[in-house]
Amino acid sequence: MCNTVTRIGFIGAGNMGTAIMKAIRAKFDTVQLYAADPDQAKLTALEELGVQPCADAAAVTDACKYVFLAVKPQVMEDVLDSIASHVTGDTVLVSIAAGITGQYIQSRTRADAKVILVMPNTPLLLGEGASALAQVAPTTDEEFSFVLSVFAACGKAAVVPADKMKEIIAINGSSPAFIYLYAKGFMDYAASVGIDPQTAAVLFSQSLIGSAKMITDSGYSIDELIRMVSSPGGTTLAGLDALYEGKLTEVAQDACTRCTKRAYELSK
Repeated sequence: MCNTVTRIGFIGAGNMGTAIMKAIRAKFDTVQLYAADPDQAKLTALEELGVQPCADAAAVTDACKYVFLAVKPQVMEDVLDSIASHVTGDTVLVSIAAGITGQYIQSRTRADAKVILVMPNTPLLLGEGASALAQVAPTTDEEFSFVLSVFAACGKAAVVPADKMKEIIAINGSSPAFIYLYAKGFMDYAASVGIDPQTAAVLFSQSLIGSAKMITDSGYSIDELIRMVSSPGGTTLAGLDALYEGKLTEVAQDACTRCTKRAYELSK
């Protein structure tokens, strides 16, 4: 018996879309990939992965069950209008655009369109993404599980309610930038005291990786983990005092609040 081939199309072949296609190609055997993008060079490069280039977004939608909307929010309206008459009751539209709601996609295509919302992040480019997904009715559990497995192949994937997709942006979508800025403070300090930048980057980056593993795998709470590193009267507590005085956790929460506020302002 032959396995059924699943046809997956990408409207937009930028960094994120290409990274997802590479993960699909590496992890899934019975899949045929299609893509459309204004940049012909991107499509030519993808042909080496076995991706079938399409003339436009409508052609992708005609060919595929799963259609990934891998475009910027600013051009989503035009893309949806161009494919509206090509979306069927079997099509599953997968949006990775921040602030775009399932209701908006349905309003521009068809009222009963199947939609899955995804908030990925840039570490997905290295196969270490953290992607949040929401299922919008009438998408079936089987269809949602398949798309969830696609993003799990790109790192970690988790399910959130559709009405929390704007709030989750600060947690996984924008947080890498916040972490990079935090890291810059340590890198700048290392340079100021004459430590080799590459050495500092290796040690601090591994500290981030190890600390993340402690959060997910150790079974200890955040407060317990802080105490484990903080000997009474020691160096860590001296540093923590500066972070407490600077109200680091309040600043982080303010960053998240502003991020979410902007997501609502941009929402469609």
